[in-house]
Amino acid sequence: MAAPDLNSRDYTAGEKARLTVLIARMAKRGIADDGTGNVDLSDLQRKFDRIQDQARKRKQQGK
Repeated sequence: MAAPDLNSRDYTAGEKARLTVLIARMAKRGIADDGTGNVDLSDLQRKFDRIQDQARKRKQQGK
């Protein structure tokens, strides 16, 4: 079974805020890059994915 697509209604207000902060932190790291393009975003990406997985599980249970 394929994972359901998520839209903004599937996230709680807290999750939206946390995702916004993570996106801002990723952008900040990108801006601080020294031009090499070697910015490590893996820790922030894992947090982002975890929040999305949580919303997917909640959406699947709601059906």
